[in-house]
Amino acid sequence: MIRDDIKAAQIAAMKAGEKDRLAAVRLILAKLKDRDIELRTATNVPDDDAIVVEVLQKMVKQRRESIALYEQGGRQELADVEKAELAVIETFLPAQMDDAATSAAIEAIKAELGATSVKDMGRVMATLKERHGTQLDMSKASALVKAALI
Repeated sequence: MIRDDIKAAQIAAMKAGEKDRLAAVRLILAKLKDRDIELRTATNVPDDDAIVVEVLQKMVKQRRESIALYEQGGRQELADVEKAELAVIETFLPAQMDDAATSAAIEAIKAELGATSVKDMGRVMATLKERHGTQLDMSKASALVKAALI
């Protein structure tokens, strides 16, 4: 389980005295705890690894947006901190599909659903997320789906 790997990384970072890595891992664990609290009242709770991957993907997206904003604002030192956190977060994510594999998956789903225009983009995206959500950056996948349907 990914959550166990994160907890083990926290202990390893403490023992090694890696303060930056430890801070990033603690941040991940805090976000996971927040998500667990949100799910206490949920009627159907998804698989634990699915929850962890969802939280990690959201954190990656936030970091990438922050890096872009900091670099636009000329705050390279803050962008570097975000990049370091991003590197730690990405170590816990499952391997991501490359563009070729993503395009192949999109084409297969497109053929299966009979999607021909941008009007079908929602159905294609929903199926893609259902089947490959943990292995994809959905913002990049969205652009590829749109290009495939035009």
